Amino acid sequence: MRKHVFYLSMVLILTLFSACSGGKKGMFTPTSSGRAYEVLVVVDPGLWERPAGRALFDVLDSDVPGLPQSERSFRIMYTAPSNYDATLKLIRNIIIVDVNKNLYTQPKFKYARNVYAAPQSILTIQAPDEASFENFVEENRQVIIDFFTHAEMNRQISVLKDKHSDYIATKVKSLFDCDVWVPGELTSTKEGENFFWAGTNAATGDQNFVIYSYPYTDKDTFTKEYFVHKRDSVMKINIPGAQEGMYMSTDSLMTDVRPISVQGDYALEVRGLWRVKGDFMGGPFVSHVRLDKANQRIIVSEIFIYSPDKMKRNLVRQMEASLYTLRLPGSKQEDAEIPVGITAKDTTNNK
Repeated sequence: MRKHVFYLSMVLILTLFSACSGGKKGMFTPTSSGRAYEVLVVVDPGLWERPAGRALFDVLDSDVPGLPQSERSFRIMYTAPSNYDATLKLIRNIIIVDVNKNLYTQPKFKYARNVYAAPQSILTIQAPDEASFENFVEENRQVIIDFFTHAEMNRQISVLKDKHSDYIATKVKSLFDCDVWVPGELTSTKEGENFFWAGTNAATGDQNFVIYSYPYTDKDTFTKEYFVHKRDSVMKINIPGAQEGMYMSTDSLMTDVRPISVQGDYALEVRGLWRVKGDFMGGPFVSHVRLDKANQRIIVSEIFIYSPDKMKRNLVRQMEASLYTLRLPGSKQEDAEIPVGITAKDTTNNK
């Protein structure tokens, strides 16, 4: 058993009890506890050690894509149902394993939000037996990962809604006629032709936001090859290195793309590594490539991180939330919240 998995009791959880914010809560709803990307699994200890439990552990313990080193998707904790008390029910991310042949004929998800605390996401995985549970979890590994990743990003979006850089928002509006929420810590900026950059300029833990545009030609625009070529040409001009001849480039071998939905519209998500040509600097980036139909142009919004001496998962995901807030010209969508990606019944108001 890996050291970062913990069996929780009342005494242990008190050492982890830390408040979080960023979700809607009623007057009498407690604030949830736990850290970002921390998940509590409520499961029978015997099942947890058997193949069914190991399948779920492997999903939660899988590497975050697009990072230069191995970092786990979540910090995993677990507890037996008999110890799942009022204190543990305040944790922000919870998975309940419910295997019962008398209640279920096939495996399925059930999810709820803000049941015992806020912000909170609870995912129940129901199955008639351990074999079907194991298969269901393995088949839906990305759904499970996206569910809690998006929940955390939605919490960050809630924070950004009330606490973002007005200066950057105004600049992006004037240059691209787009709306976006970017953390206020990004105080350094630079403008170029159809290009804007904002960053913290920190020596480590450096967070950056970029937006640029170019004409839309055809559907081949939404390919990895086209994106890498376009990104390299834009960054060579606008993100030079410390010395002449140095500039930001894309590591094409470490770049992956996938289609996603952003505010109901198609987008190409690009996730990979950047490097400075002629230097040893580098780090992860995430881009959203979207079509501005009103102006027949491509809008690329991107975040990239430089943090050679720190773990990068939370930095990337914190900044990545900003990409989902980008509203294109003419957009009527006001809610930037990311869909949870599970079509099961929402039991938000059931306790």
